[in-house]
Amino acid sequence: MSAKKDWWMPPEGEGGVSDKLLRKTRESPLVPVGLGGCLVVTAYGIYRLKARGPLKMSLHLIHTRVAAQACAVGAIMLGAVYTMYCDYIKRTAHNAEEK
Repeated sequence: MSAKKDWWMPPEGEGGVSDKLLRKTRESPLVPVGLGGCLVVTAYGIYRLKARGPLKMSLHLIHTRVAAQACAVGAIMLGAVYTMYCDYIKRTAHNAEEK
């Protein structure tokens, strides 16, 4: 039984997954930064799992979770600062140029 390679087509007006990802990245550019930070922390935690020494597994997982949450909160804070910059400083400068 062979499967067709082009069996799924996205709805009209909506591109593929890469187009949707690019559109979401343009709308909120720091979401991929937060996700990347969490992935880096997770990869580092898995790497350090071998060389954790006498540290208990639960404590290692707690430290890894806290580091991943710090990356996510940092990305949220950067996003808030970026939004404030776009809404207040950039808009004010643009309005001053028009006058």
